[in-house]
Amino acid sequence: MTTPSATTAPATTAEITDPRCGFVALIGAPNAGKSTLMNALVGSHVSIVSPKVQTTRNRVLGIVVEGSAQVVLIDTPGIFQSPKRRLERAMVQAAWTGAGDADAVALLFDASRPNDAEARALLDRVAGLERPKLLVLNKVDLVKRETLLGLAASLNEAARFERTFMVSALTGSGVDDVRRALASHVAPGPWHYPEDQLADMPMRLLAAELTREQIFLQLHDELPYSAIVETDRWEERPDGSARIDQTITVLRDSQKPIVIGAGGRRIKAISQAARAAIAEQTGREVHLFLHVIVRDDWIEDRVRFRDLGLDYDV
Repeated sequence: MTTPSATTAPATTAEITDPRCGFVALIGAPNAGKSTLMNALVGSHVSIVSPKVQTTRNRVLGIVVEGSAQVVLIDTPGIFQSPKRRLERAMVQAAWTGAGDADAVALLFDASRPNDAEARALLDRVAGLERPKLLVLNKVDLVKRETLLGLAASLNEAARFERTFMVSALTGSGVDDVRRALASHVAPGPWHYPEDQLADMPMRLLAAELTREQIFLQLHDELPYSAIVETDRWEERPDGSARIDQTITVLRDSQKPIVIGAGGRRIKAISQAARAAIAEQTGREVHLFLHVIVRDDWIEDRVRFRDLGLDYDV
């Protein structure tokens, strides 16, 4: 994997005399920019990013090193009101579980949507969390300064935040300040992960997530969220490259040709982009083979929920 690009060069564990470590949950409404902020803080692509809402299904653990502190970030699924489907309910519960288990909570709020009902609805519940809370206003480059100041004041009236940050996760503006603040909120103790590890996610799962990201990016509104990608085979080759076979599962017969595209052009484009992303993460040449199947029952499959780290019985 690539090494993290933090403002403070990460020390090796042998050099650290006062290590600190802890967990911080990133929570927010759908499409607030949590995954983008996660990737900016870690300095690498560890969480799926898409213009569509609710693309994070797993509680991705990204790992940030800032000086002697190791911050383990939990990128939770976007929280929204009145989830109806089993998958939606499980994702929302996973988000609140992540917040409840963390040492601190960072609430990400899309400053360009100050009246977002779902984001506002989070405040009451966040206010009741008995742990340090930080407010991160995102997409501030799209909002006038006086509007930002008023928004920050109103949000701090609704919930008591220790600090407020104004960032653009997309450009990286203000991200360094957030990284340092998160590091200051973790307690003394040994690091949980090696200093060069960026995410607590098996490469098979990360590769599948990178392919799923390309499906969202390239198909836009043509395909609903009910698509899953699984890595069936990962073969290490003698020349150092890897052969990866993945299956894309959709719910209906009508969705399969959408993924494949006319003459196979869509699946080829998805494969090329995903292969490049996986190669960047693994630092090796990748041979990626994608297969598309239809399973109309996967979204109610208990085993699939378990593999996604979600509670089927919620």
